[in-house]
Amino acid sequence: MAGNRAVVYTGPGKVEVSDIDFPGLVLRDGPGVNPRNVGRKCEHGVILKVVSTNICGSDQHMVRGRTTAPSGLVLGHEITGEVIELGRDVEFIKKGDLVSVPFNIACGRCRSCKERNTNVCLNVNPDRPGSAYGYVDMGGWVGGQSEYVMVPYADFQLLKFPDKEQAMEKIRDLTMLSDIFPTGYHGAVSAGVRPGSTVYVAGAGPVGLAAAHSAQLLGAAVVIVGDLNGERLAQARSFGCETVNLSEHANLGEQIEQILGVPEVDSAIDCVGFEAHGHGHGHTEAPATVLNSIMEVTRAGGRLGIPGLYVTGDPGAIDNDAKVGTLKIRFGLGWAKSHTFVTGQTPVMQYHRELMMSILNGKAQIAKAVNATVISLDDAPRAYQEFDKGAARKFVIDPHGLIK
Repeated sequence: MAGNRAVVYTGPGKVEVSDIDFPGLVLRDGPGVNPRNVGRKCEHGVILKVVSTNICGSDQHMVRGRTTAPSGLVLGHEITGEVIELGRDVEFIKKGDLVSVPFNIACGRCRSCKERNTNVCLNVNPDRPGSAYGYVDMGGWVGGQSEYVMVPYADFQLLKFPDKEQAMEKIRDLTMLSDIFPTGYHGAVSAGVRPGSTVYVAGAGPVGLAAAHSAQLLGAAVVIVGDLNGERLAQARSFGCETVNLSEHANLGEQIEQILGVPEVDSAIDCVGFEAHGHGHGHTEAPATVLNSIMEVTRAGGRLGIPGLYVTGDPGAIDNDAKVGTLKIRFGLGWAKSHTFVTGQTPVMQYHRELMMSILNGKAQIAKAVNATVISLDDAPRAYQEFDKGAARKFVIDPHGLIK
């Protein structure tokens, strides 16, 4: 039997590459595995040889120690791979298929899945609706920043690429289909972006850049990206976005007015989440900042897409309320302006096929937008450190050296 190596969280600020068990078609006990999921048989699943797997900002929250993730948790929920083993009940996926794996695990059988809300599947996490690979409190499904990984419910979930050779030529783009491209796109769709829209995107990390590129694909007239990191703002400008540097100017509305002539936008997207900082010189952590600021600058009747991560448990929060996800949000402002809010995990399967077609036919250049940077599995710990320091890159791990 082949071995298996993976990126493992070992404590706040620490990850390492370790030997782990080769996956089987069963969910074994291990760090973070829900006791009621231990021994769960997955004859509906497959084993993948991982072709690419990306480091996500959501992983970074755990690595910083801002969640209750246990030491030993295998990281990684952005997975693309080749099928090398089939479960007994897999009918349509075949050995050798190259596939994208939605980061949210979904059974295809429950009410949520039948209503296309695969982000809140009712059958994969005993504690709450919704699940993901390699993530805290998500049922304990083993992460995919590894050489090999098991994926359940294969016929329902997996997106097969129609031509393997063509897919490998565009793998830097296609690897983004497991999470950040659909997540950014969902943020833009949820915010009501349409041709002629003016859009503000909070955050120029990979998801924010994906949301900005998605807004462009949807026909936005102007996309403005705000961040505290000048390098990441330069990356946003590289594909045609306007930018505002929030470390230099505290008043977001004034900066938007300098660009648009009015201090408001039609739509706004929060791609920052619960580790948000305040604006201006000497900014410090203030987790409700982004939510309040996007309400301030979004026009009356506008929509807010909120794909940025918010949690119910944050041991590193600035106060006791924030430790349980209670933030000082100006909800009355949103009510007075008749805003629509859309939050939660992205239902990847609603979008990944159409985004794949956009990539394969040259309409989307998501790898360029997020500055995809391919690294080896052994380079993952260094990449986590660089990402934590604000590198304007989306790190793509190539465990087997298959990417040209």
